[in-house]
Amino acid sequence: MTIEEAKKIKHDFDKNQTPTDEDKFMYTEGMDFLIKETGESYYMMELGGWYYEQREFMLAKKYYEMAAALDDSNAYLSLGYIWYYGRVGEPDYKKAFECYKKAGEQGSIVAEYKLADMYKNGYYVEKDYRRYKDIIEKLYDKVENAQYLDEAKPEIFTRLAAIRAEEGRKAEAAELYLVAEDFLAQRIKYNPFFGNLTIMKYLIDNLYKLLDFDWYDISFYDLYYVLQAPSVVTLTFMDDGGNEMTGKLSSVCDDSSIAVEFNGKWFRTIDDFFAKAELGGHRLTEIYDRIYILEAGSN
Repeated sequence: MTIEEAKKIKHDFDKNQTPTDEDKFMYTEGMDFLIKETGESYYMMELGGWYYEQREFMLAKKYYEMAAALDDSNAYLSLGYIWYYGRVGEPDYKKAFECYKKAGEQGSIVAEYKLADMYKNGYYVEKDYRRYKDIIEKLYDKVENAQYLDEAKPEIFTRLAAIRAEEGRKAEAAELYLVAEDFLAQRIKYNPFFGNLTIMKYLIDNLYKLLDFDWYDISFYDLYYVLQAPSVVTLTFMDDGGNEMTGKLSSVCDDSSIAVEFNGKWFRTIDDFFAKAELGGHRLTEIYDRIYILEAGSN
């Protein structure tokens, strides 16, 4: 294999929406080759990120540590997530704090709000809610007009919304959640990373602690709320050829779990549904802005 061949494998894989196991094997081999031949942290971070998305966290950690040895700020941030969430065992908040601090010193807004979370929760540091609020307020000023989908606008807006709700400023809080929902939905359209979907789930849950649910005006991501109870939903989507496709969706609940059926296919959880459900060969999260809810009610 040559560097050019490995780059072509990477390029083709990046464009492949339905990679086979062989495609995945060739991608990891090609990326490993590029790392060994170039020594560039960019390739280490990309391969580590791919393993993280596959939930192969030990392998993700391996490549993040290689990039951190080259003082890559994104590597420090990614390792912070590994330690904060205990992806390879128990959480290690000391290591998480140290990694986030290094990334924050190099300008990472994400690292700054994760450090704020640690002050809020008292993880490794003494609990300091005032400091948490001050950090989030300052970060809001930095992301208020953010336009790029990889910027931390939803993460900051949802945190500030929770602060506003605690202050009794519910209308402001709801507006922050709605802006964050729109931004995050666009991000998920192109990157259905499980972390983004998790943020959306909690966002919707918190939003409807502030607003009355309107059964006559349901957006796609409102289904996070709808499906928590036994429900039946009919939705429709118009493809580029003008063909209308209809989907039948229902949730079945027992004391410990919620299963979802969509067009005859079962999903173990609501999370699985949002991550995997398709209509007309498209992920529902990819076409969310062209989906219309025709009917929704209790099952």
